[in-house]
Amino acid sequence: MLDSCLPRPLTVTSDPSPPLPPALLLLGPTASGKTACALALARHLPVEIISVDSALVYRDMDIGTAKPSTEERASCPHHLIDVVSPEERYSAARFRADAVRLTAEISARGRIPLLAGGTMLYFKALRDGLSDLPAANAVLRRAIDAEAAARGWPALHAELARLDPDAAARLEPGDAQRIQRALEIVRLTGLPLAESYGRKEDNALPCRLLPIALAPAERGALHARIEQRFDAMLHAGFVDEVRQLRRKYRLDPAMPSMRCVGYRQAWEYLDGEIGYDDLRFKGIAATRQLAKRQLTWQRQFRETWPDLIELDCLRPDLTEAVRAAAFSLLDS
Repeated sequence: MLDSCLPRPLTVTSDPSPPLPPALLLLGPTASGKTACALALARHLPVEIISVDSALVYRDMDIGTAKPSTEERASCPHHLIDVVSPEERYSAARFRADAVRLTAEISARGRIPLLAGGTMLYFKALRDGLSDLPAANAVLRRAIDAEAAARGWPALHAELARLDPDAAARLEPGDAQRIQRALEIVRLTGLPLAESYGRKEDNALPCRLLPIALAPAERGALHARIEQRFDAMLHAGFVDEVRQLRRKYRLDPAMPSMRCVGYRQAWEYLDGEIGYDDLRFKGIAATRQLAKRQLTWQRQFRETWPDLIELDCLRPDLTEAVRAAAFSLLDS
């Protein structure tokens, strides 16, 4: 009887948090068929597409970026297309902030975010988060650009090698955009890049990432697609598009928008630095190099992302395979 009068111990029951809503990822090199697969998924799932492409963000850059057509974009909600002027910069940090906001909003509407594109740095920023790096400093960037104009980017690469040998070893002497940012960070912080990148911000995500990657079983076939697509862009008026961009905006070839593959070569052609045949040859070669870099990123993802499903982008039933992979990931 005495025992019955004693207070009973409290039973603590675990109340696990509900699982995060899903977000599908569709990544792959240029010309691998991502747009067609994303639109095919939209016919079977309640998705909204978030572009993961550092070129599609620019307004009036349509032909050279293979931007989805007006009809394609009308068939399904699209985000992060035509969001900035070609005169502006759009960073990985801004992409991540935009993507985090959009995935939360889309999930709240009861729909599924589908992040599709080929800018692998953006996918990495989304998955791994961003380091606590200093914001862009316009005054310092102008100073670095002025130094480059006077001395050349290889000279600034040599300076970076003195300040941060490890960072310089990962960059080509002519890689203006990355040399500029590396020098900017080192000069602002006084620290090597590795130390700066090691300091992380709060990188929590509002969703769980379900990745599907496209890659060619035979690289030569992808190269043939790239050549065909670049020729199609030229025939569709790509050079005229760049000519109109130069008239409409205050651009220069050092701007990120004009460093995009194809646009850089078209700029050289319009300045009379190369002929039309060289424009075509250099544009195709640069696009193939872009695809090579994208596939290198994907190989790293494959090694560190156990949930990633990789599909041969050359298979004739690709859209059906992507749909099956998406359903499998969503059911997991």
